[in-house]
Amino acid sequence: MLLVMHKDATGEEIDAVTVAVTENGYTPRPVPGGERLSIGILHNKGPVDGAKFLAMKGVKEAIPVTRPYKLVSREFKQEDTVITVKGVEIGNGGSTIIAGPCAVESEKQAMTIAERVQEAGAHIFRGGAFKPRTSPYSFQGLGLEGLKILAKVREKTRMPVVTEVLDYENFDLVEEYADIVQIGTRNMQNFSLLRRAGLCKKPVVLKRGFAATIDEWLMAAEYILSEGNGEVILCERGVRTFVNHSRNTLDLSAVPVVKRESHLPIIIDPSHAAGRRDQVIPLSRAAVAVGAHGLMVEVHNAPEKALSDGPQSLYPEQFDLLCRQVMAIHGNLEENGDDRV
Repeated sequence: MLLVMHKDATGEEIDAVTVAVTENGYTPRPVPGGERLSIGILHNKGPVDGAKFLAMKGVKEAIPVTRPYKLVSREFKQEDTVITVKGVEIGNGGSTIIAGPCAVESEKQAMTIAERVQEAGAHIFRGGAFKPRTSPYSFQGLGLEGLKILAKVREKTRMPVVTEVLDYENFDLVEEYADIVQIGTRNMQNFSLLRRAGLCKKPVVLKRGFAATIDEWLMAAEYILSEGNGEVILCERGVRTFVNHSRNTLDLSAVPVVKRESHLPIIIDPSHAAGRRDQVIPLSRAAVAVGAHGLMVEVHNAPEKALSDGPQSLYPEQFDLLCRQVMAIHGNLEENGDDRV
């Protein structure tokens, strides 16, 4: 349930409602809005009788929340969540571009790619320091050395950096170095890791599991928000189907559905969806056209020599083209009236 306060409710009235929610055995969660504050009621095991709260001073209305994911839902928060990382906004109607190699291989490699993607129009640099690989014999990332290289990239380019955390054990380390922490598709339902992400002081990119429904994905985000971290960026990266012409099948329909159901920003990873570089630019164009708040694209200065995911990584000149095209599409939508959900 969501208790909507009058816009002129006093601090004392808000505190009284918060205390009352607690005394009834629930957990109150303040939800700031555009004009007024609301108080969410969490951890109720059944329907909540709103009448007892409606009688209190300062309470305007009590709205039942029907979705299993409460904090994530539009019912709980009508306004879009906009996340700002070192001056870069994600979720404000723009098209934020995150780009970089799948894996950080060396300082020279990371710096070379960072300079090229920034010049082309990227806002945030991505690079894996810890890599979850299907084969135990594949390159697993540079670990701490990779994190230190990402810090150097940030220092030189002033771009925020995002990298993946694989386990609870290394979360503190990744949080220390990254501006945005990523939870990958294989860990979407690693609930202890999700709860730790909820305690994180940095924004979190939560990738959709390759076999997850949208409801399961949003419930995974709920784990993070329930622990106190409201800065979650949802990332659609393709789901596993029966096709063999691409690595995964990019579910573009997830964008309008998520934007209807949730206030959280949603971005698209066309690289992992395609698995082939020739599909990345077309999928990126489609992602922006359908209303995604941004893209996460893999770029490498020498994909044929990449230690991870070379076949899906764009050459820098291809990324230049991608940026020009998606910016043109975004500008056209704004100019002609963007009616996306």
